[in-house]
Amino acid sequence: MMRTFALSLGTALSLTAGAAAQELRSTLPTPGVLRVCADPDNMPLSNQNGEGFEQKIAELIAKEWNAKLEYAWWPVRRGFFSRALNGRYCDVAIQAPSGLDMAGVTKPYFRSGYVFITRKDSGLDIKSLADPRLKKLRIGVNLLNSDAENTPPAMALSRYGVVGNLTGFSTFYTQEDRPEDIVNAVANKDVDVAIVWGPIAGYFAQSSPVPLLVQPLAERDSLTDFPFRFNIAMGVRRRDRALRDSLDAVLVRRAPEIQALLKKYGVPLFPLAKDPSEDDGA
Repeated sequence: MMRTFALSLGTALSLTAGAAAQELRSTLPTPGVLRVCADPDNMPLSNQNGEGFEQKIAELIAKEWNAKLEYAWWPVRRGFFSRALNGRYCDVAIQAPSGLDMAGVTKPYFRSGYVFITRKDSGLDIKSLADPRLKKLRIGVNLLNSDAENTPPAMALSRYGVVGNLTGFSTFYTQEDRPEDIVNAVANKDVDVAIVWGPIAGYFAQSSPVPLLVQPLAERDSLTDFPFRFNIAMGVRRRDRALRDSLDAVLVRRAPEIQALLKKYGVPLFPLAKDPSEDDGA
């Protein structure tokens, strides 16, 4: 009797899972195909060898839906969402700011932020932008694009009078610049401390041949109130609400695996928090 019950339960669960996968597949703009926007050379996010954490997350989703995974290769630059996603080259961006206006977004599934990086043998234990030592140290900071747009920590430093001792490093790759250059600069003593976006910092710090110390910045700056931590969601076109809702469901079911993946890649993680810029993604 128990064997019959177990077999019946197993069959029911199998049928339920299959029906759920079929229902989720039906929300894809291209039936049976998960088309993901990805940068071809931007580790730790993605590359053409499928080694980035965005791609590992995309593989989890495709497996959940029994869907074929395809990539639309598009460098992450200004216009990434408006051109690649809204231009219909792809249907899902694995990372999108939770408050993004130009796309529909899922509920956030992780939160990361900026960190200080120093050599462990340096004796520096910088924990705040208010530390007076920053006025004399050589500091590396991320730049967001080719227009040398500043990140929140770089803008906050100027309010503390720390301006003449900064070296800018591109967040995105070119033939001359690599995202990991700012971390390597600390290891090579080209700068004393760097303030780096967490996923970049954690990934390259953990593989550095020189032991590095990663120290998170505060949630917000006490002087300027600039935020240093941000919720990350997935992006879809605003009209693809069914796809967004299906992704939300997968993110809940696969949350433990996704969190484990992010930790494996060294991504600094913080508890999700409500950002003023966020809406419900509708």
